[in-house]
Amino acid sequence: MKREVPEERRALLRAEDPTGIGQAQAAQLAARFGTNRIAEHRARSVGEIAGDTARDPMLWFLAATSLIFALLGEWTDTVVLLLAIVPLVGMDFYLHRRTEASVQGLSSALATHARVMRDGQERQVPANELVPGDLVRVRTGEPFPADGVILAGGKLQADESSLSGEAYPVPKTPLPAGAQGDPEEQHWAFAGTRLLTGEAQVRLIFTGGDTLYGEIVRAATATRNERTPLQGDVARLVRALIVIALAICLLLAAVRLYQGHGLIDAFLSAAVLAVAAIPEEFPVVLTFFLGVGVYRLAQHKALVRRAVVVENIGRLSVICSDKTGTITEGVLRLHELRPASGITQERLLEMAAMASRPGSHDPLDEALLAEAPPAPAGSRLLASYPFTEARRREVAIWEETGQTIAVAKGAPETILQLCSLGAEERERRDGKLAAMSASGQKVIACARRNVATTAEPEGGFSFTGFIGIADPLREGVRQAVEDARQAGIQTVMVTGDHPQTAQAIAREAGLAADPVVLSGDEMEARLGQGDRAFLDSLDVVARATPAQKVLLVEAMRESGRISAVTGDGVNDVPALKTADIGIAMGRRGTQSAREVAAIVLMDDNFGTIVRAIAEGRQLFRNLTRSFAFLLMVHIPLVTTAALIPLLGYPLLYLPIHIVILELLIHPAAILGFQQLPDGLKGRRKIGKGFFDKAETAVIIGTGILVTIAVAALFIVVVGSGEPPEHARTMALICLIAALATLLAVLTGLRGRTSRTIAAAALVFSFAATLAPVPAGWLDLHPLNLPDWLTAAGTGIAASLPGLLFHAKPAGHRKSARKAG
Repeated sequence: MKREVPEERRALLRAEDPTGIGQAQAAQLAARFGTNRIAEHRARSVGEIAGDTARDPMLWFLAATSLIFALLGEWTDTVVLLLAIVPLVGMDFYLHRRTEASVQGLSSALATHARVMRDGQERQVPANELVPGDLVRVRTGEPFPADGVILAGGKLQADESSLSGEAYPVPKTPLPAGAQGDPEEQHWAFAGTRLLTGEAQVRLIFTGGDTLYGEIVRAATATRNERTPLQGDVARLVRALIVIALAICLLLAAVRLYQGHGLIDAFLSAAVLAVAAIPEEFPVVLTFFLGVGVYRLAQHKALVRRAVVVENIGRLSVICSDKTGTITEGVLRLHELRPASGITQERLLEMAAMASRPGSHDPLDEALLAEAPPAPAGSRLLASYPFTEARRREVAIWEETGQTIAVAKGAPETILQLCSLGAEERERRDGKLAAMSASGQKVIACARRNVATTAEPEGGFSFTGFIGIADPLREGVRQAVEDARQAGIQTVMVTGDHPQTAQAIAREAGLAADPVVLSGDEMEARLGQGDRAFLDSLDVVARATPAQKVLLVEAMRESGRISAVTGDGVNDVPALKTADIGIAMGRRGTQSAREVAAIVLMDDNFGTIVRAIAEGRQLFRNLTRSFAFLLMVHIPLVTTAALIPLLGYPLLYLPIHIVILELLIHPAAILGFQQLPDGLKGRRKIGKGFFDKAETAVIIGTGILVTIAVAALFIVVVGSGEPPEHARTMALICLIAALATLLAVLTGLRGRTSRTIAAAALVFSFAATLAPVPAGWLDLHPLNLPDWLTAAGTGIAASLPGLLFHAKPAGHRKSARKAG
């Protein structure tokens, strides 16, 4: 990681005062740049959390009904209802605190105090009081308090895994005195990272929210409360259901009064139905699932900046990916040497290194120098003529074993023009060049000649060979591309490379056996003609400009696709903003790219995108299962709560029974459906609708069957002469058994939580109805074993059609072409 120093901070970089800044200057710098509050986050008070919890209608229902029972002298019911408030409030506090903890956890890697030089003295101060320009001392094992440049220290290594995701130590060296330009990566220290070895003296350049870690914290918290389209849909659904529920409640109350059951009965009938019918679980479940999605994606090194991404990422149909650093490692390495006749591979590499510049930080020069042998003994560099875009070559004049030679390296077409080659030899060289280029390598040519002066010769060189440099494919990319294809996701590589080079890399990455490649100009021309059909088979856009990248994204959207675009530079900002999901590179990406992106990849890896899609699809699958469970349970609960009293029978559910059901439904819907993904393979693409027609039919059909089972059981038992309490208990056991069965069939009992809740529901229903004392506390009638088995068996049998919710194939294997 490397940072650019803005002009207004360059004076801090050039400061050489070893005694640090003074208090007065620190105050001025704090006013100008701010202090070092990196993970500033106001923790919510108990009162604020309680205020949110108080919005739950269930709590007001419990309080109101317990008051009524107290007025009627039913003290047991009063105490039980009041005690039922405790777990409901506890769950809300747990969920709120868990959300707060996820944000507060970002500060765990930060320094709390630092040793700083102020007014010529070293003192320890709180880390959040540091300012740009401060000179701090960091010892082994301590975190760096902010982003700065290392000025002194030896044998330094840092742990930067919190920012980069890489576990190995990163060597650090002090910035040389008088160095010009921006410090290189090895000179930087970053907040949130830790010094592993040595002791470092660091000049702080960026503090607070301007640090890389501060940007991450701000990205994680800036849009936490943003509502997604699905949240809006659920909110509208909830409002509509509430209106309908209230209307039915008023109707039920009026009917019960008309039937002569009295005011208390009418109120309880309406209140019970209202609480059963109000779908407060839906927004709670959705909010919790989105929060879980953000958390899990962060664990996969994908930092979500907008909650809408958690919905959209599972719906992705195309990924427009950069090549360098995402599909490839982004590091040039020596790949192939093809020396001319009479030249050894070692000599070819040696001459290429002689035409390179040590310390230039040119990736090509670094790749050559890393592999080249040292210059011959006694050789001496006399002059050099550096590479420019206009010259397309680099030439160095060396004195070597009593003679003066010129060595040149550069673009093959440029170097070959400097050489004296016959037509046949030129054709042979061109063939080798084409073969190397077709394999995805960056090819340079080398040549030499004897000279008498240090002036740059304009010709007469002897060709010495071709050198192939490659940016290796990232580990796991080929498998990730294949997983994406199997899941119905198209991958398009967008690069500035030559089409032939891009095609070779696309083939190696597994985009296709014979990748379809268009240049940016060709793509733009076809889109300008209204052609969109070619997008289905497109694999690579080569020689692409930023504007053409935007055109591609817009065309994908117009053709009905949901697209993700990766980018790292300022020139990628338009495409990142245009895409349904903009994905910025966290390690090498610019701040502007990270600011507009919806996701920041902390490891710049294409495989991370695919893992995030798998997480998104599993999250949506979990959410649909949870909502299906809620609907299948609420349909019989609400219907029977209204139908039985309307038919003139006694109340089917008393308030305490609604509490029991809600205490089972809430944790089951929220915690029972948190299955982890096992990869993208086999995960079906998410459509625009929440449920399709088949799933809707299963939900409604299962809900109706459970409704019939509960209502019929109650009516039959009452008709057989048993007291209403006995029939009510059997109906409740039937519904609880159906609840446990639906949880089992919709989750497959893959998670420990789902198994625990399903088992707890059945065990509770068994224990609470077979023993007289707990049955009396809960307004239930003790049952004998045959009656319990009849009730539970009826509920289980009625809910088994929920298995049909799994009937749809798990994945679509549709792929027009196979990779080679």
